[in-house]
Amino acid sequence: MKSLSVVGIGPGNELNLSILAKETLESSDLIVGYSKYVDLVKDYLPDKEYLDTGMTKEVDRCKLALEKASESKKVSVVCSGDAGVYGMAGLVYQLSVNYPGVEIDIVPGISAVLSGSAVLGAPIGHDFAVISLSDLLTPWELIEKRLKLAGDGDFCICLYNPSSHKRKDYLKKACELLLDYKSEDTICGYVRNIGRSGESYNILTLSELKDTEVDMFTTVFIGNSNTEIIDNKMVTPRGYKGL
Repeated sequence: MKSLSVVGIGPGNELNLSILAKETLESSDLIVGYSKYVDLVKDYLPDKEYLDTGMTKEVDRCKLALEKASESKKVSVVCSGDAGVYGMAGLVYQLSVNYPGVEIDIVPGISAVLSGSAVLGAPIGHDFAVISLSDLLTPWELIEKRLKLAGDGDFCICLYNPSSHKRKDYLKKACELLLDYKSEDTICGYVRNIGRSGESYNILTLSELKDTEVDMFTTVFIGNSNTEIIDNKMVTPRGYKGL
């Protein structure tokens, strides 16, 4: 059978890998992925055959995986978090039209919006939006529009890719936009290295977050007007009556 699985590996550690994901990787002839994610999988499956590429080589990586799958190898493409949330699932489907006969299978994983939320407490207990601040594939003008609409709707907001070497001030710009819709005392939080060595989190206000430096391994959470701090955890009530 010519098959290609796109596997979400969650935060990267084996404990947060689903049973289905691990079984899929264990049965694969070849595992393909971004070098940093491949290194995470090698920690618990060291004897597998691997192919990896660097950042911004997503198209090459998926083509390579499809080519190997078309040779009747059972191939898995690994993604951090969930395969369909800023992952490779959509791209693999788009490219698969040029590789007829390869069966595509998507294996879900724990996205950073969920694993990071668990570290902070319960920051997305009500309606929420997930927005990436990376403008590599999305124009900044569109990102701004989405931030404004989420702020106007009083959504809890999870920010992916809040900063990088080339985008050091993007989180600051996002917070400045949201301060037009949210109080400066809005409860926020961020988690770095979710589920990995050196994991840490912090809870602070939107005003404080605006002047905070983070990196590409950080996921940011911005509360709604009802978000509060309970026992040093970030909690957004769902609104149960009588409480």
